[in-house]
Amino acid sequence: MTSRHVAVLILYDGQGRILLQHRTSDAPSFPDYWGLFGGGIEQGETPERAVKREILEELSYQLRSVRRITGRQFVDGGVEYTTHVFVEKYDGSPLLLGEGQGMKWLSLEQMADIEMIDHDREVVLAAAIYMIG
Repeated sequence: MTSRHVAVLILYDGQGRILLQHRTSDAPSFPDYWGLFGGGIEQGETPERAVKREILEELSYQLRSVRRITGRQFVDGGVEYTTHVFVEKYDGSPLLLGEGQGMKWLSLEQMADIEMIDHDREVVLAAAIYMIG
């Protein structure tokens, strides 16, 4: 079985909404699904460094106070994923989509009605406590 290590971000706003990425229809994994921003951890790279690099590439957004909240494993399509999940409150800086076919701020309720990566939905629900306040 192939393994892949990834770092993803739950970027939330003052209204408790999460910024999700709409993946392209030709994405190598989870095509046309909504999911968290982030990606693969490169050889010798820490998960925190990877999430900062990925978010800069995908959103042109500089993470300032990112916190790792959990690590999870799941299997999909013969690939074993180890996912490091980070969280940060959005500071209002401009966002520029650099990957995917779209992005959208969604509430937890709105996420129930979209085609979303199951693993991402689970970690967002588990992280809801970080978005209160």
